[in-house]
Amino acid sequence: MKGRGRWIVGGALALVALVWFVRDALPRREVAARDVAPVTRIKRVVPEDTRIRVEVLNGTDTRGLARRATAAMRDAGFDVVSSGNAVERPDSSLVYVRTGNEAWGALAAKALGGARVALRPDTSRYVDLTIVIGSRWRPPTQPFDP
Repeated sequence: MKGRGRWIVGGALALVALVWFVRDALPRREVAARDVAPVTRIKRVVPEDTRIRVEVLNGTDTRGLARRATAAMRDAGFDVVSSGNAVERPDSSLVYVRTGNEAWGALAAKALGGARVALRPDTSRYVDLTIVIGSRWRPPTQPFDP
């Protein structure tokens, strides 16, 4: 039995050496830029000389969606001054115009990729727009940042 055990161990070592040699001999495949998913960024929609104060509220059960929407709205040029969770749970995103400038609501809807705009004046909030993210909204892809 001793002789057979030596042959088994020797064969296993030879197999490991063969796998090691073949793995190092094969050419390595480099990842091309076309193999990586493109990162989509939100285009700036707010003019440079305009400040639109926005609050972003997550109207879904998905954690972190307000944070992702905040980043997207800042990329679009909005000044996001607060974020949090909403009580309501809409299917599509909502933009509430608080100061009466409906054109700003249309800009926010455009930046979100579509949303319903409603005029709901409320000067106690100190924001121009309130955005409630709905369950149909998909955040733009972003690079991996650990």
